[in-house]
This record gives sequence, C-alpha cells and structure tokens, in this order.
Amino acid sequence: MVWRSAGRAVAGGWREPVAQGAVDAEVACLERGLIEMRREIHRHPEMPGQEWRTAGVVARELRAAGLAVTTGVGGHGVVGVLHGSRPGRTVAYRADMDAVPPKDIVGGGSAPAHVCGHDIHTTVALGVAQVLARLRQRLSGTVVFLFQPAEETLAGARAVIDAGVLERTGVEEIHALHCGPFPVGRFAVTPGYGMPGQDKAEVTLTGPDAHDAARRLAAEIGTLATVPLPQTPADIERIVADAQTPNGPLARFVAIRARAQEAKVSVSYRCWPQERYTEVRQGIRRLAMSHAGAGVSFPTEPFPAMLCPERDARMLAHRLRRTRGRDAVTVLHAAFPPFSGEDFALYLDQIPGTYTFLGVRAPGAPITTSYPHYPDFAPDERAIGIGVRAMTGWIAQRTHRAQDLPGVSSDYGLSGGS
Repeated sequence: MVWRSAGRAVAGGWREPVAQGAVDAEVACLERGLIEMRREIHRHPEMPGQEWRTAGVVARELRAAGLAVTTGVGGHGVVGVLHGSRPGRTVAYRADMDAVPPKDIVGGGSAPAHVCGHDIHTTVALGVAQVLARLRQRLSGTVVFLFQPAEETLAGARAVIDAGVLERTGVEEIHALHCGPFPVGRFAVTPGYGMPGQDKAEVTLTGPDAHDAARRLAAEIGTLATVPLPQTPADIERIVADAQTPNGPLARFVAIRARAQEAKVSVSYRCWPQERYTEVRQGIRRLAMSHAGAGVSFPTEPFPAMLCPERDARMLAHRLRRTRGRDAVTVLHAAFPPFSGEDFALYLDQIPGTYTFLGVRAPGAPITTSYPHYPDFAPDERAIGIGVRAMTGWIAQRTHRAQDLPGVSSDYGLSGGS
C-alpha cells in the first residue's frame, strides 16, 4: 500500500532541517504557475462530495512531483505521500477542495463558488508538496498530503479518517491553513482556541396559534445569543478585532440562528467553550416549555469544536516571527469566526497539530473580500506564495524527531489535542 511510512529512528546525530532560504528560492520559481493553478481550480467550483475534477488536477500535479498517490479516499479525496531521503517523523498536511454551496453564500447564490478560499488552500498544499519534492534529498521523514472532500458539509474529514489514512500512514501530527480576513502576509495563530462546533434543535408547537407562537419563540430563542450575526462591514471589522482581544467579548459566546417555519422552529447554534452546549440546550428547553404543547428535540449530538493545542501554535508563531518578521503574526484569543465550524476538529481529536489563518486581505480592500462566504470574496493571490513558503519550512521542521533537534526537550511539540 503506498500509504505506508518508514518510521525509522534518526541515526548519527542531528541534521539541519531544510533551510528556509532554499525553500524561498524554489517558491520563487513556482509561484507564477501556482497562481495559474489556483485560477484554474477557481473557474471550476464543485459541490461538497462532487470534487472529481479538482481531485483529478490534484492527483496529476502530485504524480508529476513524484509523490505516491491514492485517489478515491473517503469519496473524491486524494492522498499524496512524500518520503524524504533521511529518517524522521511522519507529518500530515491537509487541504479542503470543495466549493461553497449556493445556500451557504451570504445572501444566497445561483451556483457553487470558491468564496471560502478552498482553491487557495488546495493550491498552497500543492505548492508545499512540489517544493518539498524538489528538496527531497534534504528532507527527513515522511509528509502525507490529505486533499479532503466535503468540508463544507462537515462530512469529508470523517470519511477520510474512516478510510484508515491516519493509521496506515502512521501520521503523528497534522497541520492546515485557512484563508482569513487579515492583511496579506500576516498569519493568525490559534493557541488554545480554534473554531466552535455546532448543535441543532427542533421545536414543534401545537394549537390554533401555533404559527404565531413559533415566530415568538424563534425571537425568544434568539435572545440567548451573545454575539449577533454581522449586518455591515463595520460589524465584521469589530468581530475580527474582538477575536484578537485577550479576555474580550468573544472569549465566551453563543451564536444562534432560530427560524420559524409554520408551526416549527429550527435552531442552529454555536458556542464557546464547547461545554456551554448543556447550558444552551437547557435555555432552549426552558423557553420552549413556556409554550403549551411544545415538543423539543436535539436530533444529533453536537459536532465537536476544533481546539488547537496551545504549545504547537505558539511554536509555529515563533517560527513565523523568525522567518517572516515580528509583524507577520497575530494571536487569536477566541474561537473564530464565531459563526463557522471546521471538520478539521476531527483530526485534532486524534492527533496534535496546528490550524492557522492565512491573511488574504488586499491593501485597502473591503473586509468582505477576505471574509469567507461573502459573494465578493476575492483573496489577494500573493497569499499563495506566502503560505507555501511558511508551511513548507514548518512541515520540514516538524518531520525531524524531537531528540534530534538541538537544545529541545523530548516532548517538543507533541502536546495533545482536544
């Protein structure tokens, strides 16, 4: 099976990881082609679970770079494995490939569109694979690239995990980038935070005034929210600022959508920390029971929140400041965005890793051009090369075993997930 990792111990002392200068030189040669590749993917957005064309592009590029490739993983997922020439650790890098369905575009859309940046994510991952393949002779360990389907429906990560990829490759940790509303060239790390999970409720009302009662109840449930949905660009700017504020308004929050449809109320909500689900469920039940004959159900268990290990995120921030400059990193002090989730949470439930926002906001551009799911989402393409440079160096560093890094304790970077 092409997924198998060597997993040998390093002998003969520490060897220097792939130099950032060598990475930067390779990216400079590839950058223009990567931008064209992103544009090709962008022109052909595919619904979650229907990413056959994008998967074909990914498989073609990985094979051309010399990786061992497996397709059809968890649907249209693609796994590429790159073995370095030196023994080391096995590290995964994940990118999502699907586009945003029309119903999930702010204001609605007529067709799926890449307004969440998954075309950027896929391109950055391909760039990392290409650069590391060119530097294979200097690379330790094994890198496993996971190109995942169906992130928008929170189904793809589970499908990839259930396909046995993590066990078969022996992956020890996993990393990912996501486009974010930060200035191009800046990264936002998430130590001890991540993204909220999601829970849903259904309330059914009876009686001659059930329709009116449903509307009243939807409004009442809405009062449980501590953070409202943004209505203007200024609202989004405030949310982004709050996420960077220690102990700020988003350190603990509840975000709720409650919609009345005839005699029913459909509720979808997110909260932080995850343990608040119990409190929110009790609040929904209490409000519903104030209406005679109301029935409340919670169809599924809450989808888990994504919690990023603090130590790993801080180590990445240290590296980024050293290689990109001190102003290249901001630290998030809240789960962000408060209205979105990520099935990357399922990977971090099993192995440690990092999840970092890649700034894609062009100078002077409205914030909606860099905030996911807005119809005018238009990321600055310079972020592609920036992301490839940063993640290639980081992944190359992580494939070294802890005991082979000078002056580092044996548990370097291996703090557990959520």
